Amino acid sequence: ILGCLGTQVEVILEYYGICFLLVLPLHRLSAYQLGLIAAATALVLPQVRSSLLSVAPNLLDPVFNLMVNGYYPAVTWVPFLIAGMAIARLNLNTLAAHWRLGLAGVALAVLGHGGSLLALSSRALTETSLWWSDVDGAFEPSKSSFIVKSSWIAAPHSETTLSIVGSTGCAMIILAACMLAVDALPRLRKLVWPIIAVGSMSLTAYVLHIAGIAYLMKINIFKDESLSTLFGFVVVISTFAVLWLRVFQRGPMEVLMGRVADLARHIR
Repeated sequence: ILGCLGTQVEVILEYYGICFLLVLPLHRLSAYQLGLIAAATALVLPQVRSSLLSVAPNLLDPVFNLMVNGYYPAVTWVPFLIAGMAIARLNLNTLAAHWRLGLAGVALAVLGHGGSLLALSSRALTETSLWWSDVDGAFEPSKSSFIVKSSWIAAPHSETTLSIVGSTGCAMIILAACMLAVDALPRLRKLVWPIIAVGSMSLTAYVLHIAGIAYLMKINIFKDESLSTLFGFVVVISTFAVLWLRVFQRGPMEVLMGRVADLARHIR
């Protein structure tokens, strides 16, 4: 539905749906097992995607698009979900655990992005910066072939092993930094409550964001890449999240998804 609103936003939810189905069989595994699978998929699946693109680069198939050739191809985004599942299985209730998570993230970020810098020549990096800075042109056939051949690039939407490793490391650093900040300044939790509120109902916030863009475009007042538009969305969605959670425990879309999941449990 969101994709039909004409916002020109590449909606990620359908890709998430495929990824969730793919990782469903793994939900009972331990953090260690999930970590190993995340590492293996990060190593193997980007090469599988490159091989498939080299065989059928312009295949117009909805499933192939979601799995391989879309903006958020499931085969190279699944490792992120599995890594997140592994982190969720960890005991993160201690200060030492927060530091270990952050240091592991630093190691992965250095391995991914640092490894890419070492492996690529300066000329290759210059060419890379030309395409990934332009999202609208990043998936033109000629540039897509460049992405496939450049397996050492660690840049946004390059869908390579080093990119996945580096991005996962950066996410772990941010997560650890947030927890360490709250450890050092317990009162900080109250100050950042609007951010926590939005994070606790991220699906609702995402849907409201896309719907808001569609509405502003319809009445011809949407300004793409405008700071005022960004600030407006931040204020409106944060305020909504804070007020909603004063009354309810979960966001409206989260409640809906929870009820759908409850119904699925009764399917034999």
